[in-house]
Amino acid sequence: MTKSKRPLISVNPLNGKTLKTYHEMSQEDLDKAIGRADKAFVSWRNRSFSDRAVILKRASNLFEERSEELARLMALEMGKKLSDGQGELALCAEIFDYYAEEGEKILAPQQLSTREGEGTLVFQPLGVVYGIQPWNFPFYQPARFTAANLIAGNVVLTKHASNVPQCAEAFAQLLFDAGVPEGVYTNLPITSGGAASIIDDDRVKGISFTGSNAAGAMVAEQAGRNVKKTVMELGGVDPFIVLEDADMDLTIQRFAEGKLGNCGQICLAAKRIILTEPIAEEFLDRATKLFQALKPGDPLVESTDYGPLCTEKAAEQLEDQVSKSVKAGAQLLVGGKRNGAFIEPGILTEIPAGSPAAVEELFGPIACVWVVPDEEAAVKLANDSPFGLGGSVYTQDHERGRRVAEQLECGTAFVNHAASSYASMPMGGVKKSGYGRELGELGIKEFVNQKMIRYF
Repeated sequence: MTKSKRPLISVNPLNGKTLKTYHEMSQEDLDKAIGRADKAFVSWRNRSFSDRAVILKRASNLFEERSEELARLMALEMGKKLSDGQGELALCAEIFDYYAEEGEKILAPQQLSTREGEGTLVFQPLGVVYGIQPWNFPFYQPARFTAANLIAGNVVLTKHASNVPQCAEAFAQLLFDAGVPEGVYTNLPITSGGAASIIDDDRVKGISFTGSNAAGAMVAEQAGRNVKKTVMELGGVDPFIVLEDADMDLTIQRFAEGKLGNCGQICLAAKRIILTEPIAEEFLDRATKLFQALKPGDPLVESTDYGPLCTEKAAEQLEDQVSKSVKAGAQLLVGGKRNGAFIEPGILTEIPAGSPAAVEELFGPIACVWVVPDEEAAVKLANDSPFGLGGSVYTQDHERGRRVAEQLECGTAFVNHAASSYASMPMGGVKKSGYGRELGELGIKEFVNQKMIRYF
């Protein structure tokens, strides 16, 4: 592989030490990689579902077998606690197992009988699909894109985030060890600057992007000029609505999971905590005590409450957002201080309109809290956002919870549970949080030709 001047550097956020340095592949090597993928598609699409499923099953088993090793790698490369990493890898195993078991059934031809006559709907692979993946879940994010497309008969190119090159390499190696043929899955060690030409390449038939709204808009625009299918998952500012009849013990537990999991670096994290007045004081008192008791530490140590953010730069950005919000008039009840890549879990209240905490996504362990008079006001505030990824509502009245969840303008809503991902259930966003779905039956059908065959 030809070396370039733009390295991909793996840095331990705990101490700032460089772990490993990679060099971006040259344009010539990139062109060859796309060519190998295009060639591999010819044979991969013609393999039976059962043949492809065997390989996905092996990959599922390897995620389980290598859980300790890969969780340790995530802890070193992006600061994820071991328990969080092991949970991520268990989900990867479940995703590959789900599509191995269900893929053929989901994509089975569907017989159509209409007033105009009979027909068949068939689902056929498109070819080479390209996934642009973020750093916060370096195995789960490519897993949900890759498993669905491999079982469907597509071949996959992946550009991973530049700060997790070791995880990207380990993911590719696991698939190779599972029996994925050369060219059917390819890890591309490139930076964002080297990624644009892939979208323009006629051999690439679809693009999936997970990341910021600004970057996603540029990818979608370029793909649109090339008339290519895209799926966009662009993050959000998910509401966490606590109604006056919520079970407070359960709600505080879910708040901790939804705000502190992966140190708050989750697109579906609880971003806007919306409390109805009758329970606001109790919630804030308990949440403050919870945060005060948390201790930072090495993510490799089981007893650590929270580790560093993915990079010191990310921590600096979050610190700046908190500082500007406080200067604008927000009240910081607890936490918020930075030490290197660490940010103390914090709670902001009395947030003024227009401040960073009100209009931006705070990607980390900072809870932004609003107090409203009632359910109607809670729903109105939840929907008063350009984003719509996920959301959750807490109440002991299940019918009420369903009613509120149905009113939320988002792609995934939960009642009495922090927003989560499941292999068999689709997820995605609306508004500026993106479009399209991943996982479940909807996810596998995003990058297939849904062809209608009409009989006469």
